[in-house]
Amino acid sequence: MSDASFSRIAILGTGLIGGSFGLALRNQGVEGRIIGWDRDDPLRVAFERGAVDEMAIDLEGALRGADLIYLALPIGVTIDLLPTIAAKADPDALVTDACSTKSTIHKVAGNYFQTGARFLGGHPMAGKEVSGIEHADAAIFRGARYAFIAAEDDPDPRVERFATLARRIGSEVLWCDAETHDWAVGIVSHLPQLVSVALARMVLDETDETGLPITLAGHGLRDLLRIAGSPYEVWRDVCLTNTENIAKSIDRLLQVLDHLRTILKNRELEDEFHSANELYKILREMK
Repeated sequence: MSDASFSRIAILGTGLIGGSFGLALRNQGVEGRIIGWDRDDPLRVAFERGAVDEMAIDLEGALRGADLIYLALPIGVTIDLLPTIAAKADPDALVTDACSTKSTIHKVAGNYFQTGARFLGGHPMAGKEVSGIEHADAAIFRGARYAFIAAEDDPDPRVERFATLARRIGSEVLWCDAETHDWAVGIVSHLPQLVSVALARMVLDETDETGLPITLAGHGLRDLLRIAGSPYEVWRDVCLTNTENIAKSIDRLLQVLDHLRTILKNRELEDEFHSANELYKILREMK
């Protein structure tokens, strides 16, 4: 299939998301040359797996001539690199990130991407509880929402070209501003992660020398704690850059838990189960 969107694609960070992005492009027959930049070990594995065509030995070499620059790096590293990328990127390039929070990155990018290369904040709602290029998967974006920090009628053709590419690898593009994004993911992504961590802590603290209650755990607890396997290194910067929204979400959850505690012997508890069942049905029916 011919592809006229991007001819040279630089993926900065070839871990789970960056590696999956490269594999997804290849899986869909995207013809642009893919250049990877990362530490030696993950970059070599990405090359061996076919996620990238070339391994750049330095950042400037990765950026040179790229018309799409895809940042799949930790939030703090992304923020630190934005000034250099803005200065070195081709003037016609589109620069986009895949970080889990957007407001801080969007503000920093606004200081540097004023002319030339265009910066587009992005967040694919795709991932796993494990990280690293070893777990990269071409299908990870399939059926996933992909937040674009831009207006749907953005006139920049580079944005529409990337939206087309995102849809091509199976994502559904959603358009929003950075603040709305961070509020929303604080509820549906960041809060669940911390709830899973809190539940794991409570279970560990309650476990006695006989192994109970862990030895009685079934699939329900394992399902709830799946994302507790996510590494702290991934979530540190998320919590640092979305603190207020996460804190508000925790406060709201504590209110709900307190309400549930007061109705444990009350028929009102049935209403809460019905509401939860309805939300679960909605989520199951979502693509």
